[in-house]
Amino acid sequence: MSPQIALLVNPAARGGRTLRLLEPVARRLRAGGAELSVIVGDNAADALERACTAVAERPDALVAFGGDGLVHLAVQAVAGTDVPLGVIPAGTGNDIAAALGLPCTDPVAAARTVLRMKSRPVDAARIRAGGVEELFAGVVCCGFDSRVNERANRRTWPPGMARYLVATLEELRSFRPIPFRVTFDEDEVVEQEAMLVAVANTSSYGAGMRVCPDARPDDGLLDVVMVGAISKPEFLRALPSVYRGTHVGHRAVSVRRVRRVRLEAADVVAYADGERIGPVPVECEIRPGALRIIV
Repeated sequence: MSPQIALLVNPAARGGRTLRLLEPVARRLRAGGAELSVIVGDNAADALERACTAVAERPDALVAFGGDGLVHLAVQAVAGTDVPLGVIPAGTGNDIAAALGLPCTDPVAAARTVLRMKSRPVDAARIRAGGVEELFAGVVCCGFDSRVNERANRRTWPPGMARYLVATLEELRSFRPIPFRVTFDEDEVVEQEAMLVAVANTSSYGAGMRVCPDARPDDGLLDVVMVGAISKPEFLRALPSVYRGTHVGHRAVSVRRVRRVRLEAADVVAYADGERIGPVPVECEIRPGALRIIV
């Protein structure tokens, strides 16, 4: 039988440049025998509603054609169902897809992976913040990195990753270490000033920044990385090492592996999979095997 595939598309991915890839991807899926329905929402809420409606009709897969933000949305639709999630990376970062070993530079190759319809269980995690409860598949950021996101999202120029570079430079001018209170697995409390705290189901965010390099999406645990208070010059010197994952050896960095974590701090907003969740405090809890991912 032909697989029934619901293809969820983000028309704004890569500033709209992704749409030109939709036709060859759809052509490849149909050539492989798939019966395809394409879902494009007017906005994120509409896209989620349409994705949930599609999943309720029990297709053989819901496939996210976009970046980490669209994967985040698709996770909300498939979690708790037996509908597997496929990913055709077409965003700016594609960190979740990279962590799952999917082709990140060739959407047509990723479409071929989808057609194999071979899936495996993967963890997700629940996040609660500011009255919002969602699931995430990648990384939650709180601190310097989330404040950069806040600045970048307020800007309309420059486009793409350059916007985040400008926002980083702006935030550096005024940033001060943030007093955090972190509760690990409900029984250990750490209070310290930190540059940032990341809670990870997968290893990277921000287009290849390996903030939690040893995080695995199928180990039933969350990796929590805390970067303690350091001077701005030292922070800048250490920043490039995040792309190699070697920053975890820095004297100010600590790593914990837990099932549940609560973060408390003032004037901090949490982002998950690059999407704004809400103000801290936040609680994160692993959900082992909550997803089935086509790999």
